[in-house]
Amino acid sequence: MSEILIRRAEFKDADAIASIHWRSRKEAMPWLAVVHSALEIRGYIARVLLKKEEVFVAIRSAEIAGYAAWRDGWLNHLYIHPTHQRKGVGTALLNAAKKSMPSGFRFWVFQRNMIARAFYEKHGCVMIRETDGKTNDEREPDVEYGWSRS
Repeated sequence: MSEILIRRAEFKDADAIASIHWRSRKEAMPWLAVVHSALEIRGYIARVLLKKEEVFVAIRSAEIAGYAAWRDGWLNHLYIHPTHQRKGVGTALLNAAKKSMPSGFRFWVFQRNMIARAFYEKHGCVMIRETDGKTNDEREPDVEYGWSRS
């Protein structure tokens, strides 16, 4: 297994982060409504995400394999490029979030994303509540999860 390096994202990483975001959603969740174009996602990452959140990338086999972003006790994004899934990248990024937010954090997962739900539960995250998804962009039922050290 290749070594995984976690580092703070830089502006030059925006294209790679956008590609990971787009591809992982399209391939892992083909049922998910597409509400933002690849270009809109790229713009959001460059103009908003990288400026307002703590964003970290995982480097595996000399390329950006995944990213995570958090702020104010919320893990807002954790996406892994499809070719790097199930190779420790998600675990490394989740561990970075746990280290950065040792008092705990919350996050959302789509109800139908059973692979992600199993991943988070395996790593000690617990379900807080389910919603009908009316408040998210995709209008997809989701689940709020939380993690705390205790």
